[in-house]
Amino acid sequence: MIALSLAEIAAVVGGQTHDIPDPSAQVTGPVVRDSREVVPGSLFAAFVGARVDGHDYAPQVVEAGAVAVLASRPVGVPAIVVDDVQTALGALARHVVRRLGATLVALTGSAGKTSTKDLIAQVLGRKAPTVYTPGSLNNEIGLPLTALSATEETKFLVLEMGARGIGHIRYLAELTPPRIGLVLNVGTAHLGEFGGREQIAQAKGELVEALPEDGAAILNADDPLVRAMASRTKAKVVLFGESAEADVRAENVRLTDSGQPAFRLHTPSGASDVTMRLYGEHHVSNALAAAAVAHELGMSAEEIALALSEAGTLSRWRMEVTERPDGVTIVNDAYNANPESVRAALRALAAMGKGRRTWAVLGKMAELGDEALAEHDAVGRLAVRLNVSKLVAVGGVEASWLQLGAYNEGSWGEESVHVSDAQAAIDLLRSELRPGDVVLVKASRSVGLESVAQALVEAGAGRGVDAR
Repeated sequence: MIALSLAEIAAVVGGQTHDIPDPSAQVTGPVVRDSREVVPGSLFAAFVGARVDGHDYAPQVVEAGAVAVLASRPVGVPAIVVDDVQTALGALARHVVRRLGATLVALTGSAGKTSTKDLIAQVLGRKAPTVYTPGSLNNEIGLPLTALSATEETKFLVLEMGARGIGHIRYLAELTPPRIGLVLNVGTAHLGEFGGREQIAQAKGELVEALPEDGAAILNADDPLVRAMASRTKAKVVLFGESAEADVRAENVRLTDSGQPAFRLHTPSGASDVTMRLYGEHHVSNALAAAAVAHELGMSAEEIALALSEAGTLSRWRMEVTERPDGVTIVNDAYNANPESVRAALRALAAMGKGRRTWAVLGKMAELGDEALAEHDAVGRLAVRLNVSKLVAVGGVEASWLQLGAYNEGSWGEESVHVSDAQAAIDLLRSELRPGDVVLVKASRSVGLESVAQALVEAGAGRGVDAR
């Protein structure tokens, strides 16, 4: 964070200082909410969770080097006491962002946010110092914490914004006002909470409504609900996609033999070829979105193409590919799942597994509301249509819908199997995997299927495979 005294921070957040011998003492390190992340110069934000109260760690974090604690009650060590820690954190982030002078890029969408954010960060990082959202910390706590990690040297601040209801993105954009706003797509993620895709579009479009007139709205030309958001902003509109009308577009899209996308990138400033290190054709749209942002910030087509070709995965459990010594390939995409992302992952599996046996280990896609049965059934059917060798559906009733969809679509009833939990999936795969097989693991975060991928990787390294 930019250096601020405790007195300045207290004034910004409307807090009272307690047990602070020197109000001029400066916070020079990051603002953190996890006591394990405290370093000398930090400010520790004490949140009260369902199981853990951050206030209980106040003496420990000060001993570890925290200058003070941002708290909702006195804690016996240097503290700035406020009515609500989350609100105070947002106010501090708003203040710091205004002081920074960095260009703020915000993005949202139903699928691909984190992968695209990682691409943008790597492309812009070649141009100037860039700070970006770690993982998927895209809510009212994670976003200000990311903004507060920026320093005086930061030129680009790339922030992922999530939403679970109308008004959420508007609130995040007020905390950290973007100059460039990117909307990737409108899908079915959180459909049960929003009630319909039109409501999701309404929420996602709050980002472009927050842009200034001298800003830029980067919109997906291939998604009608996103493209329609052009009418909701006073900012310049830049379209990306495979449409001929897109300002930044891809031509000659193809997959390499290993399932990695390649294409000819076209921007208003020129064209250049891209061959990505990531897996799956769905990354083409993500790459075009990143390219549109980079073009708007002055990078040439050649610079963008080189950066995209060299970009890797920054966030864990998102199409992480591990090649075992025995030739088995593990694709760990278990961080989260919705119908769009599962379909994309299945297509990537089919491309990667040409001429090989393929396994799709899938679990529940959460928060789909009344569409849950139909969407799980459709994913099971797609696995069969893509000639995935075997679908392993893991878990309860939603997994049974996956399996039933595959069973009804298949010819022999051998294309799918339903198992009770992660350990049962591990036991099955341990007994049936053969050298050369490709295994995709994907489900909503609550299912915890990363344990399957990790166990399979460890088995290839000669370690145990018990997930319990």
